[in-house]
Amino acid sequence: MAMAAAASPSKILIPPHRASAATAAASTSCDSFRLLCAPRGRRQRPRGLVARSAPRRPFFFSPRAVSDSKSSQTCLDPDASTSVLGIILGGGAGTRLYPLTKKRAKPAVPLGANYRLIDIPVSNCLNSNISKIYVLTQFNSASLNRHLSRAYGSNIGGYKNEGFVEVLAAQQSPDNPDWFQGTADAVRQYLWLFEEHNVMEYLILAGDHLYRMDYEKFIQAHRETDADITVAALPMDEERATAFGLMKIDEEGRIIEFAEKPKGEQLKAMMVDTTILGLDDARAKEMPYIASMGIYVISKHVMLQLLREQFPGANDFGSEVIPGATSTGMRVQAYLYDGYWEDIGTIEAFYNANLGITKKPIPDFSFYDRSAPIYTQPRHLPPSKVLDADVTDSVIGEGCVIKNCKIHHSVVGLRSCISEGAIIEDTLLMGADYYETEADKKLLAEKGGIPIGIGKNSHIKRAIIDKNARIGDNVMLSFFMCFEFDLTVFSGWLRRADNVKGGWGRPYLTWEESLKSDLKNWNITKDLAMDRGASNNTVGTCKPCTVDSVWVALQADVKCVPRDRATCISLESTNEAAKRS
Repeated sequence: MAMAAAASPSKILIPPHRASAATAAASTSCDSFRLLCAPRGRRQRPRGLVARSAPRRPFFFSPRAVSDSKSSQTCLDPDASTSVLGIILGGGAGTRLYPLTKKRAKPAVPLGANYRLIDIPVSNCLNSNISKIYVLTQFNSASLNRHLSRAYGSNIGGYKNEGFVEVLAAQQSPDNPDWFQGTADAVRQYLWLFEEHNVMEYLILAGDHLYRMDYEKFIQAHRETDADITVAALPMDEERATAFGLMKIDEEGRIIEFAEKPKGEQLKAMMVDTTILGLDDARAKEMPYIASMGIYVISKHVMLQLLREQFPGANDFGSEVIPGATSTGMRVQAYLYDGYWEDIGTIEAFYNANLGITKKPIPDFSFYDRSAPIYTQPRHLPPSKVLDADVTDSVIGEGCVIKNCKIHHSVVGLRSCISEGAIIEDTLLMGADYYETEADKKLLAEKGGIPIGIGKNSHIKRAIIDKNARIGDNVMLSFFMCFEFDLTVFSGWLRRADNVKGGWGRPYLTWEESLKSDLKNWNITKDLAMDRGASNNTVGTCKPCTVDSVWVALQADVKCVPRDRATCISLESTNEAAKRS
């Protein structure tokens, strides 16, 4: 059993390998090799192509999934902590991750038992000595703001560095009456603030990617190639290539052509010989495309020129600004990365990324790296309590109580409570935001309620269960995604059709479509129950079919009680029905 442990920073956060003593030693070491490490002289070129005397090989970076490597030996001059500003984009409405984004922004979605997605880019920045970080948010940002304020205090990295992680929310003003229209527009609307910082480069990052990367090497490559813009890229197979922006590069690693999510003949036209990236023949044949990671280093004067002068109406970096900069003759360079990277943009990707950390012997992504840990909010929870339980190939978060149950190939989030006889398989449990006291549980029982957690003898397989869900005794959940906080499920079967592939990503189905589709899962919403005749004091029923359940609608909650077919009962009898089940 793998046990996840969050690295919890204090309010003044100094990564272990960035502590003052280590920094002093590194500074001495860097002075000795200054001539070798220093970048070439920087020229403030307004625009256009400058000829190079000799070709340079593309930069190639290939970290391991689990690494005990030493701290980066990169020597940036000036140092990244004073010369680079990190800008993390909070993302759009998160429609592809809905309903996980119904009440939270994409970067605030829980990850790996203890963390949130936003912890990944912030930790990568801190581990790369970048301590001035802005996070741009727009949709459902309350949860994200709360997490960042608790996890990353002001003055990060020590008083001298004057580091910070600051949230910038979308706002309307006389100059900008609209909300953020895209990634480039979000940066443009706060360009007046970013311009005040005396830095050389802006590092543009996404808030919904899972990877570990040393940005100092990325920035060093940008400076050494004298690039205007450097784009992080990775090799990609044909199956996934259509979901990304693809590019072609020359022998110097300079980007010469872009295509945004191409298909058909346009996709084939973007094939390249990826052996130039360092891939062997077999892997190059498997991955014949180069995809943009949506991560950019842009020189400050270039950013101001692009967003204010050349492309004042462009809304997106990937599809408008970067290709436009290439077409005007700017030097747009590729920085090749061949480590683990996942865009957590869909339910399927989110599910697979979380379950991937349980793989053995080496997980897809490891949250533990001595030289580059992943930080998160300090919660001061007790160790998880595992009592007579059978736990295999799983990750258990902090503060869980697990009693005499079976857990296999699953991720169990913070404060999860799993009762006797329960079976959890191939499942992501996000846990709970708080504990219920014994008095709370007793009061709930008197009212016929269900405590937070997984009830006795319940079986959950291949499911995503959001925070604070209440799953009763003897419940069967399969291929299910809980779409609400505080969902309550009484004893019985609860089955859904949406977001499950055969399966995952299937659109929402109506009641009638569910009956006709021969699916074993049901789409349950209050509106659906109301459409079928339910009200605040009645129960909707299904016509004679293969599923013997009725759906009870009460205010915003939907509860499942097994009953005979086509039977109506009142709310007063709901608890009795649950007991009989």
